Amino acid sequence: MTRMSSLVVSLLVLVFHSFALAGPKEDVAAATQAWIDGMSSHDIERVLALYDSEAVLWGTRSPRLRDNPAAVRDYFNILRTVPPSYKAVLGEQRIRVYGDIAINTGTYTFSEVRDGKEIVRPARYSFVYIDRGGRWLIIDHHSSAVPAAPQ
Repeated sequence: MTRMSSLVVSLLVLVFHSFALAGPKEDVAAATQAWIDGMSSHDIERVLALYDSEAVLWGTRSPRLRDNPAAVRDYFNILRTVPPSYKAVLGEQRIRVYGDIAINTGTYTFSEVRDGKEIVRPARYSFVYIDRGGRWLIIDHHSSAVPAAPQ
């Protein structure tokens, strides 16, 4: 084998090995991180693109269930009112995959600075994803504030 052929074969092995390492759990983790990134960038369209058209949302700050695209969009209009300091940070997560359905349960923290004071809101979530042609989209999202520890 020539030196060039050996190099090409080595590169192909590395590329295919990299693809083999990424699986559904990693794809769901990436979709969840994309949601966090969309929230932190205050990009409503980027966040909404991660939801299936049949998605249902119980938002952290919502007293009502959002069960259609217009209602989900209305909920995320809150991103228009947050200060530039607003960000989301992903915490622990537990991902389970069942064919074309995946569940990711974990924590995230929202923070912002208002009037010079940092406000931190720890929350917990459950995302249910469906694989739509290789894209993991959120079909069910429940989020709630983490209750204060008992004293």
